[in-house]
Amino acid sequence: MSNLRPLLDRNRTFAASGAHTGLEIMPRQPVFLVTCLDPRVDPAEFLGVELGDAPVIRNAGGRVTEEVINDIAFISYLARMMIPDGPLFEVAVIHHTGCATGFLADAGFRSDFAARTGLDEAELAAKPVIDPEVTVRADVQRLLSSPKVQPQISVSGHVYDLDTGLVTTVVDPAQPQPAQRPSAGERLKADF
Repeated sequence: MSNLRPLLDRNRTFAASGAHTGLEIMPRQPVFLVTCLDPRVDPAEFLGVELGDAPVIRNAGGRVTEEVINDIAFISYLARMMIPDGPLFEVAVIHHTGCATGFLADAGFRSDFAARTGLDEAELAAKPVIDPEVTVRADVQRLLSSPKVQPQISVSGHVYDLDTGLVTTVVDPAQPQPAQRPSAGERLKADF
């Protein structure tokens, strides 16, 4: 018997409820959540996010990776095509206390994991969430400085505390600054 069986039974109850019908592609809440895949960190629970409310990306640590930036760029572009005149949404990056990515801070663990998976050890060394306030600030900055991100979004950073259940804002919403294009003179200097 599959381990998924109890969840498939829940799916039948969900499908029978009709809660999935009539949802629009544009979310009801103007937010895009990036958070950890840890089963203790479910935005449906700690933020009350319901089906159709918001896009959610969950990965190890809730880190802003190049793949996350590409997904946000895609959704931003899609939203811009659908709502050409308005602000798009706020990307809320949420890290949490007690994150298991902290194991990657241990050189032995990281080395063994890299050897077993073929992943780059240097890249893994940049992934641990030991101090979520520090890492969420770095990830917000990474997103704000990406040239792929539309200037019509805003980005904020938050920490979810596993012990208290509270989310604390660490970085208030800010918009990316449009990339400055070099002048013709600067381009000529760069060519020489």
